Amino acid sequence: MLEGFGVSRELSLAEIFQLGYYWETKILLTAVKLDVFSTIGEQSRTAKDIADRLHADEPTLSLLLNALVAMKLLTKEGDSYGNSSTGLKHLVRHSAQYIGHLLLLHDAEWNNWGQLEETIRTGRRAADRHVFETDPELGSNVLTVLNRIGQQSGPDFAKRLKLVGNERLLDLGGGAGTNAIAFCQVYSELGATVFDLPATLKLTEKTVKDAGLESRITLQPGDFNRDQLGGPYDLVLMSDILHYQTFQMNQDLIKKAFVSLAPGGRLIIKDRFLDETGTGPAWTTAFAVHILVNTQSGGCYRISDAVQWLTKAGFGSAVELEKTAVVQGVKT
Repeated sequence: MLEGFGVSRELSLAEIFQLGYYWETKILLTAVKLDVFSTIGEQSRTAKDIADRLHADEPTLSLLLNALVAMKLLTKEGDSYGNSSTGLKHLVRHSAQYIGHLLLLHDAEWNNWGQLEETIRTGRRAADRHVFETDPELGSNVLTVLNRIGQQSGPDFAKRLKLVGNERLLDLGGGAGTNAIAFCQVYSELGATVFDLPATLKLTEKTVKDAGLESRITLQPGDFNRDQLGGPYDLVLMSDILHYQTFQMNQDLIKKAFVSLAPGGRLIIKDRFLDETGTGPAWTTAFAVHILVNTQSGGCYRISDAVQWLTKAGFGSAVELEKTAVVQGVKT
């Protein structure tokens, strides 16, 4: 029987071992942190040349370079190493499609993952603050990468929500303003407010200006757990912010969003929700462990949790719009 017909096959020993190998992960993260790919650039270089430029040890660096060749991220001809097309496109800093900042974030979280066993045994979390708080520059760089990725999916998401057009949107914890920009580009009469921390809005100001939407997108600095949200709004969007918070914090924030909405207004929650068994989607189950070891109080929640928050806050309607991804509450 095939997996697609409801019967899962047994994993082979090779597949089990592969699940347990973190070697290639750390090799890649180390290469990005050393900036190996940018150092090589668009021409081939010997291990000695690369080591000299990185102030690294040539013999040990050569082992790393050879592994990167086997991983198809570098090429090797004779004694010279070059970037593969993938390396040039995504791992060289000056590339417009550089994703290294996300990998640097993963590397910054490495030590927290090393304490997973202790966390499971004791229930005490390794992180007292998320990396975004301890390293704001890295956080800003990661938001830049996520903004570029979100530019591709944002317009389709906006269209699926079927706005009237001349509404007022609050993008709560909106980061670089990716969704606010996408929504304004899809709906020409829409006005938006991006609410986020002052440090984050420095990046948002740039992205909004680059999009030519300064007249339609307002920036509102603040802490959404402490400050009022303003309004009234026709639509409040919470995109990928609730998994950083406790259950009660989310309940309180959704109540605050309810107050800020006009009658008939909608709250859209877009997040990584678990199914009701907690065992899927597969990526989200792993993400839940990631949140456990890298935040002080966050978690992955179920759709039923979101429905409970919405109902308790006073929303007359609470429905799942997209499976384990989007929930909507309507203020009747």
